Amino acid sequence: MDRAAPSAVDRLLELAEAGLAASFARPASRRPTPGDPAAAPADQAQRRQAAALMRVNHAGEIAAQGLYRGQALTARAPETRAALMQAAAEEGDHLAWCRERLDELGARPSLLDPLWYAGSVALGAIAGLAGDRMSLGFMAETERQVEGHLASHLGRLPAADLRSRAIVEQMKADEAGHGRAALAAGAGSLPEPVPRLMRLTARIMTGTAYWI
Repeated sequence: MDRAAPSAVDRLLELAEAGLAASFARPASRRPTPGDPAAAPADQAQRRQAAALMRVNHAGEIAAQGLYRGQALTARAPETRAALMQAAAEEGDHLAWCRERLDELGARPSLLDPLWYAGSVALGAIAGLAGDRMSLGFMAETERQVEGHLASHLGRLPAADLRSRAIVEQMKADEAGHGRAALAAGAGSLPEPVPRLMRLTARIMTGTAYWI
């Protein structure tokens, strides 16, 4: 007997459950955390800098969970929905790694994580309503911008923080792979105002998460 397709209420409850888990739980990763946990800077100012940057990265991964789940919610083709949920699952490793590193540095995640998640779900759902090609294009552009953002963090993380640097390096490589997968799946080109607005939104989130 075939199982009934999940209702709209079921999907919204699933989104809410995933958001609570991403924001407040300590998720397990499928892959080992890169780097040696003992490799942390002894200097307190450097530790604070590393913690602030990893808090930003953690908030970005919270947003990625919301974004891809929101896009999957309004995707047309089952293949597109599956690709988006697969990306969300892979980003779950990044979420777990960043949270683990925050714990190791004695730091907390952003207090606004539920807001980042909820806003990203809404944004992702809107992107999905534009059609699968545009939604995949949104995914490809997101990953391109995140890859650049992570490259900038590698220039700002303390040289002694080898653990955080190893995590960010692996995240950067994974994001590049997600972007290539979106392009291979038929991502469309976004009209020029959209990437600019995406960069502006990301600056607001990262600038706020650095401190709060």
